[in-house]
Amino acid sequence: MKKFLMIVVMSALAFGCKVDPSFEPKEPVQTVYFNIPEGWPTPFYQFENNTLTQSGFELGRRLFYDTRLSRDNTVSCGSCHHASDAFAHSGNALSPGVDGLLGTRNSPPIFNMNWHTSFFWDGGVNHLESQPIAPIQNPVEMDENLRNIFTKLEQDEDYPKMFADAWGDSKINSQRLFKSLAQFMGAMVSSTSKYDKVMRGEGPTFTAAEQRGYNVYKSNCASCHTEPLFTDFSYRNNGIAVTAVNDSGRAHITRKPEDLYKFKIPTLRNLGYTEPFMHDGRFNTLDQVLDHYESGIVQSPTLDALLTNGITLNAEERNDLLQFLNTLNDVDFVNDERFHEVK
Repeated sequence: MKKFLMIVVMSALAFGCKVDPSFEPKEPVQTVYFNIPEGWPTPFYQFENNTLTQSGFELGRRLFYDTRLSRDNTVSCGSCHHASDAFAHSGNALSPGVDGLLGTRNSPPIFNMNWHTSFFWDGGVNHLESQPIAPIQNPVEMDENLRNIFTKLEQDEDYPKMFADAWGDSKINSQRLFKSLAQFMGAMVSSTSKYDKVMRGEGPTFTAAEQRGYNVYKSNCASCHTEPLFTDFSYRNNGIAVTAVNDSGRAHITRKPEDLYKFKIPTLRNLGYTEPFMHDGRFNTLDQVLDHYESGIVQSPTLDALLTNGITLNAEERNDLLQFLNTLNDVDFVNDERFHEVK
């Protein structure tokens, strides 16, 4: 009996010495970050007046995938920018908006946005936080106004708390909406392709064909598609034939004749996910793109001087270049669940 009592007392003492569990609410696991990859230039947008936080990022992700940002509640940012397509819209030359309406330009991919000084094929917006207003108000994209959006979000059971978590109180306004979207989009950095790992000496090396293709790229493409972002963000006329749409490109914004048919140089990163190509999605394959530069260039007063004589590659050079371009496909980025819709 004494032995039994001793065991009970010792057990009680041992239990009493345990630390009580904490019932304090836990902070969300910090998964969002923004780092400038090694060897990359300083980004234009660095969250100076928009501190990147987990709650702001998560709010931005929720907004990015919310169809209520459109007039008929059918189209979200994510409708035309799929995570599996490096946030382009693979297989669609033109993406349908509200009522199934089509615009005139291909949806460009969304990544490495912080290095852009302007947005869209014509550079019509010059700041990341201002970018979303264009598709939201465009009559063939989302065709909605901010007042209606605020009403929808205010009536949602989750958004007031999410805005409070991110911004200190539940007020929903345009500044907070756009800053949250900028946090989500700005955190999308694609810098873990095979090319990136080779450049950083992280293990893999180019095959012989990829190395030859890299040399072909440097000789024929690097003037416009500059490393490491593989674009110089300039606007150039690359000799695309004018269609019935007669898209004037950069001149649509500047109203200058010298900018006619100039479009923003797209990145060569993630081409394996972002077809079709060109501002109107007219080419379905990279071979068609290379055919254009070899024999399809249309001469005009604003044609880029570098393309006056086209770009001619033999069969081996073409194959090697395509092998190199494949090294720019970033599987890790495309599969990064931080940027995927939360069901």
